[in-house]
Amino acid sequence: MRHLFTLNHYFVKYKWHLLGGITFVLISVLFSVIPPQYVRESFNAVEDAIKANANNGTTGVSKDTQRLILMYGLIIIGAALLKGVFMFFMRQTLIVMSRHIEYDLKNQVYEHYQKLSQRFYRANSTGDLMNRISEDVSRVRMYLGPALMYGINTSILVIVVIQRMVAINPTLTLYTLVPLPILSYLIYRVSHLINRRSERVQAQLSTISTFVQETLSGIRVIKANAKEEYLADKYDEQADIYFEKNERLYRINALFGPLMLLLVGLSTIIIIYIGGMEAIRGEITIGNIAEFIMYVNMLTWPVASIGWVTSIVQRAEASMERLNDFLNEDPDIVNPSQEPLTVNGTIRWDNVSFTYSHTGINALKDVSFEIEAGKTLAIIGETGSGKSTVAALMTRLFDPTSGQIMVDGHTLRTLNLDAFREQISIVPQDVFLFSDTIANNIAFGVHDATPETIEQAAELAGLHQNVMDFPKGYETRLGERGVTLSGGQKQRTALARALIKNPKILILDDCLSAVDTETEERILRSLRQYSSSITTIIISHRVSSVKHADNIIVLKNGQVTERGNHDSLMKKQGYYADIYEKQLKEEMKVN
Repeated sequence: MRHLFTLNHYFVKYKWHLLGGITFVLISVLFSVIPPQYVRESFNAVEDAIKANANNGTTGVSKDTQRLILMYGLIIIGAALLKGVFMFFMRQTLIVMSRHIEYDLKNQVYEHYQKLSQRFYRANSTGDLMNRISEDVSRVRMYLGPALMYGINTSILVIVVIQRMVAINPTLTLYTLVPLPILSYLIYRVSHLINRRSERVQAQLSTISTFVQETLSGIRVIKANAKEEYLADKYDEQADIYFEKNERLYRINALFGPLMLLLVGLSTIIIIYIGGMEAIRGEITIGNIAEFIMYVNMLTWPVASIGWVTSIVQRAEASMERLNDFLNEDPDIVNPSQEPLTVNGTIRWDNVSFTYSHTGINALKDVSFEIEAGKTLAIIGETGSGKSTVAALMTRLFDPTSGQIMVDGHTLRTLNLDAFREQISIVPQDVFLFSDTIANNIAFGVHDATPETIEQAAELAGLHQNVMDFPKGYETRLGERGVTLSGGQKQRTALARALIKNPKILILDDCLSAVDTETEERILRSLRQYSSSITTIIISHRVSSVKHADNIIVLKNGQVTERGNHDSLMKKQGYYADIYEKQLKEEMKVN
């Protein structure tokens, strides 16, 4: 239970719900033990009437007996109604409390997810993260709600009812209660098997969901390779496994009801036999036997629920342990300051090296450069040379393994991170668009975007005309991950999103690779006019994208091998000049 104890502060937060719930449980239990007592009195009244008729040689029921039984009936109905009312209040407090805690816990997990660094997301799969905030939190809620409610209800009910039974006849109580612990244990074992098989069913359902999701996402590839029948057969295989696991689950489920009926029936038989013997000896009345039968039926579900509650608590403990693993994870990157910050845009890297901790790859080695505010630095190099790592470090998604990154003369680690990121924009190589309108995707980085500023940003990104060709224009809703748009349109939408922020620092990470060279040149020309006062870092594998930069560095295996402007690098006849000539020849062939 130690992992579940971490939830105790929520019980303090919602103490009035908890205390109110316990109070309503107690009141409902007190009303629930009233009907058996008046059922006893009714049976005794009938027995007395029968004896009176036998002694007096009369028949029928006297008006006094009728009024007495009617009064007992009304008391029984009234007690049942009041019990139902307070059970409703019990659920409205304890179950509502569990929903409040579920809401808080999901928010806590979601907020913590957003604080965690890229290292964490590279080490954990998206599916696992989703399961923890949905399935695991739901299992914890079952502990906070139903398990807690039935646990409190069972504890109070067992104490009150057994006390009443012992007061009537200890011997009959002992014999009556013998099957109930056996019932509780058997229910626990059955529940345990049900849970294990349910988890297997859920795991297989997740497998099928993943399979279907991949099939739908890759439907064009599937059709292009005529693999529909093959994948249909694969789906049938997974569906058969799901059917088999479900069948095994419901075979165990089928034991639950009969098992309860068997042991309840056994207790009832014991009551009738032992109670009958006690009644013959004059130790108890016939009404007491009816009273005992009602008490046993009242205890049956609470005692059976002990096994069910135990199983819920076990599952909640395992889920809370998984959640605590994440909640106890400290983010690598934290905001060190809340001081206001205004970025001018002067950047200096001093011997920066970086190694990815999850792979051990040394991506950058002693990289140094400097950019004056308003100037443009271009970074070019082959795949895997460390270009994108520069962008990740510049936005402080990671911190350097060694060396320093300076912004306006201050170490990046010491700056107000939120304020810094609000004043920079990055267009990543892997563009992500939300399933929302084009306008909302462009305006994502700002709070007060107007239709005019959205269109202006789209114009600069060379996207406006494409958007206007859609029937709904900027209100066109994009599919999942922007599937409605072509690769080039996605990149330009992401570029417009970056430009609408009017950043002090703009980082373009190979963000025009999916557009043709003519469109790229037109966009870059607009950007040069727009960003004359913005510090710009252009990362690309195309020389045409970087040749107009104020300064260019060439990365190879994480090290700077060449630096200068376009003209000086061409004179060196090194890697840059070689790539430029090759790309120029390829363009001439295409044209």
